[in-house]
Amino acid sequence: MITEALLRLTAKPKFARTALVEFAALEDASRTVNAILSAGIVPATLELMDETAIACIEEALHLGLPLDVEAILLVETDGADEASVLREIEAVAAICRASGARQVKVAKGEAERENLWKARRSVSPALARKAPNKLGEDITVPRSAIPEAVRRLKAISARYGLPIVIFGHAGDGNLHPNILFDKRDPEQWAKVEQMAAEEFALALELGGTLSGEHGVGMLKRPYMEQALGPVSLEVQKRIKAALDPVNILNPGKVFPD
Repeated sequence: MITEALLRLTAKPKFARTALVEFAALEDASRTVNAILSAGIVPATLELMDETAIACIEEALHLGLPLDVEAILLVETDGADEASVLREIEAVAAICRASGARQVKVAKGEAERENLWKARRSVSPALARKAPNKLGEDITVPRSAIPEAVRRLKAISARYGLPIVIFGHAGDGNLHPNILFDKRDPEQWAKVEQMAAEEFALALELGGTLSGEHGVGMLKRPYMEQALGPVSLEVQKRIKAALDPVNILNPGKVFPD
């Protein structure tokens, strides 16, 4: 129950530069995320999209995205001073090239920049072209663990024979591994449940969390104790009991039995 909210408003940045970075190898793209942040650069946005996401977007929108790469990064810097914003995007470009980027394209104007963002915003709906159903998750790992997380997610996909599309807010360590499948096939749904469990397990093993922004929900509920520990869960249950002594607020939905 929320009774009050305190908000802090920040001014919209006056200047922004956006770059699309192509990588022949997904491994190089995931390593580059950490290289950028380790250099002390904190972009306004640092997004990762793998080859399946790129192909689905391009098929749907025909934006001219490269189809012969394993990954792209979408990087944006912004601020109140145009010269510093430009220096920062140039520094990002240099790091990307040193980390194996095939090409770095900096948007020349607002229309080109908007096209790049249109691509990122279209990932989720575009995946419908690949399969009738998708399970979209949002595990979060330490940013230094992104390369390992990406490798292991692709290994899960290969082991079960169902695609896992990887995209997300890589600058925050927040990955969205989407499992593509057909729910009409019971065998595929059984695989999806096992794959999701492995995704959650690897996030926790790498020092991450079950969710970065979507919340725990019912699918991740059985893994809450593993993520938070029994003491934390007990405290939360006592708070729930204090606020809802007769258990009428969303009963049975919050905690694992």
